[in-house]
Amino acid sequence: MPLFTVGLSHNTAPLEVRERMVFSMETLPASLRELKEQLGVSEAVVISTCNRTELYVSLANTPDQDALIRWFCQHKGIRFEKLKPHLFCYQGGEALRHLLRVCAGLDSMILGEPQILGQAKLAYNCAVSGGTLGHLLDRAFQHAFAVAKQVRTQTAIGANPVSVAFAAVSLARQIFGELNRSTALLIGAGETIELTARHLRQQGVGHMLVANRTLERAQSVAAPHDAEAITLSEIPGHLHRSDIIIASTASPLPIIGKGSVERALKQRKHRPIFMVDMAVPRDIEAEVGKLNDAYLYTVDDLREVIEDNLRSRQAAAEQAEEIVAEQVEQFMGWVRSLEAVPPIKQLRSRAERQRDELLARAQRRLEAGDDAVEVLQYLAHTLTNTLLHAPTKGLREIAATGDDNGIKAAKRLLDISDEDELTP
Repeated sequence: MPLFTVGLSHNTAPLEVRERMVFSMETLPASLRELKEQLGVSEAVVISTCNRTELYVSLANTPDQDALIRWFCQHKGIRFEKLKPHLFCYQGGEALRHLLRVCAGLDSMILGEPQILGQAKLAYNCAVSGGTLGHLLDRAFQHAFAVAKQVRTQTAIGANPVSVAFAAVSLARQIFGELNRSTALLIGAGETIELTARHLRQQGVGHMLVANRTLERAQSVAAPHDAEAITLSEIPGHLHRSDIIIASTASPLPIIGKGSVERALKQRKHRPIFMVDMAVPRDIEAEVGKLNDAYLYTVDDLREVIEDNLRSRQAAAEQAEEIVAEQVEQFMGWVRSLEAVPPIKQLRSRAERQRDELLARAQRRLEAGDDAVEVLQYLAHTLTNTLLHAPTKGLREIAATGDDNGIKAAKRLLDISDEDELTP
């Protein structure tokens, strides 16, 4: 099977490696086209999030893992030897199983989180619009989406809300206790920030600010939560007001630097600031974490908080894994059936050609004035003999070799049972 995936995730690579391998939505279409031009790649989809970057490809020939990895390294400017230890490579059924587990949230840092399904659908749509999706990957991703829905409806894996956003807010509560006197600054306007805003509002946060590149987008996130909307350029003027800062943007460069946080802490008279950087690449310079009174956490630092909220999902995950295993086998059955398509086409083409030749003969006899019943009998008899000639000859040849298994396979193929009464 030509389905193949290579990638890295929070399970295999630290943050400083993952952030170097991210594909932005702006550059992804061009990257997909470049990938499709490489190594006999006929189809390509790339899932790229803060926790994973994965290439899904269909290859015309035998997959060359190292060649794909070298393209990955060259595209991102990282040495092969440095990246390879952090990568996983899957082929065929294992590649499909991984995709199904990813879309169902079974491979996520937060078990069963639903955001990854939306991110996978974005990746799929990008491949559709970029013209890099074909029959195999289209069927594989559609199957993965359906399985993810089945897992969510048939198990309790999403019963208790657990996400990076939930973990960040839970940690803020552990540090500040009640949040009704705290001001939170949310940077970004994506799904993670929207989810964080909902959690903060549910926890009774005193005041919220939402910052984004465009004021209109910030307002759309802020309005449902009675929050204040600002632009990214206004952030330095509001840092000193912020007890909690949570950032999740797609910016390629940090938005908050060490110097601006130092100035804010002086204005705050060194009252602490709790900061969570969910972005990959990072939105907050790593050096900020070295400042006194600035408590900076990344997505990797939230693991312990997340673990405490996952135990209730373990039984549901086992049930979900059973669903995935069953659906992998179902899909692989469809893939294996594709091998029969060429010979089926050849068989039908030959039968139709033989039919047309005999029909033409019969029509000529009718035009010559032959009796219609005799012509129909001739057509039926000759067509039957013609269509049965090849399988009859093959059965005799198999029987002559004493190949009982071959005879059984032929009978199954021709739908012949031991109870059938065959006439010579």
